[in-house]
Amino acid sequence: MRTFLASFMFIFAAVTSAHAAPTKTETVVLITIDGLRWQEVFRGADKAFFDQEAYIAHKKTHDAFKAKFGLEAPGASRTALMPFFWNTLATHGQLYGNRDKGSVGTLTNAYHFSYPGYSEILTGFADDARITSNDKFPNPNRTVLEWLNAMPENAGKVAAFGSWDVFPYIINEERSGVPVNAGFEAYDGGGQSVGLLNNLQEKIPSPWDTVRLDAFTMGFARAALASEKMKFVYISLGETDDFAHDGHYDQYAHAAHRSDQAIAELWAWLENDPRYKGKTTLLITTDHGRGSDSLEAWKHHGRFPYTREDGTKAVSNFKGDDAIWMAAIGPDTPVLGEISGGEPVALTQVAATAAKLLGYDYEGSHESLKAGEPIDGMIGQ
Repeated sequence: MRTFLASFMFIFAAVTSAHAAPTKTETVVLITIDGLRWQEVFRGADKAFFDQEAYIAHKKTHDAFKAKFGLEAPGASRTALMPFFWNTLATHGQLYGNRDKGSVGTLTNAYHFSYPGYSEILTGFADDARITSNDKFPNPNRTVLEWLNAMPENAGKVAAFGSWDVFPYIINEERSGVPVNAGFEAYDGGGQSVGLLNNLQEKIPSPWDTVRLDAFTMGFARAALASEKMKFVYISLGETDDFAHDGHYDQYAHAAHRSDQAIAELWAWLENDPRYKGKTTLLITTDHGRGSDSLEAWKHHGRFPYTREDGTKAVSNFKGDDAIWMAAIGPDTPVLGEISGGEPVALTQVAATAAKLLGYDYEGSHESLKAGEPIDGMIGQ
């Protein structure tokens, strides 16, 4: 009998070990805005770029750009740039990462570019030994999407949508079984609107070879959420980073504004759908920062080796590209608004936070690297 009871308790513990305290959240939507600096989020458009011809894509509309985003009143520029962040997230949720107020958000990987950053967000740890480039190779580590999807109650209710075409590899779509729509893939979900989006995606050119326009990514994600009640949806928007690499500050700012608007529309829809209203949490963050010590450095980020003109070896270093920000809103998230001071938050904590909001204790897959702890303040704990 003792042997039977011991076996039963072991099995029971194994089954229940992933479950944390109950929460009100039934769906988490995780959104990333690629390479969007904390400076724009918390300060608004950077006026140092105004009238700098080298960083302005559309000269004829530059005066209108300055009038829209260059407001002088305290807080006016950031609200104009990202009204959902400052009219909704700041009044009904939480915002982390304003270093002007002592709130520090950071990444922990050694490379400060996208694949390592997204892997850190989605797995809960930085694997600096194996995740060292943006190349298309299957992630050897399990993401929180794969972990959730393996549970019978979540099967078919986990999906990812990304503008960058590397996401099927970051999430390891083949091994994980998580459907990933990214790059220029058509979406095979149903509905007339999806057919229209697929048709438009074929006809409207993107400025880049590997990144589609974010409107398609968000549109396909919205279609998935509408088709059935989902448990976890990841959405990665990419225009901000690519416009920044192109050196077009005005287009980078416009992309940030469009991202804010798209998230606002998504949240309004979620809060009006009976399947999601009052039962959904948004988590929003970025994969890395950008250089902050000069106008030219703003275009760049990342740590990688290179050879100087004199033949010596060096490693690139763009000050500030490790700085990130985070936001949360939902039924379990206390209304704290813009955070001042407090403990630093890191990208390694996102996966566990998302899982805990859904009532699970996340378990990372790496044999020696421990996943970050949840941000308990986002969950009222």
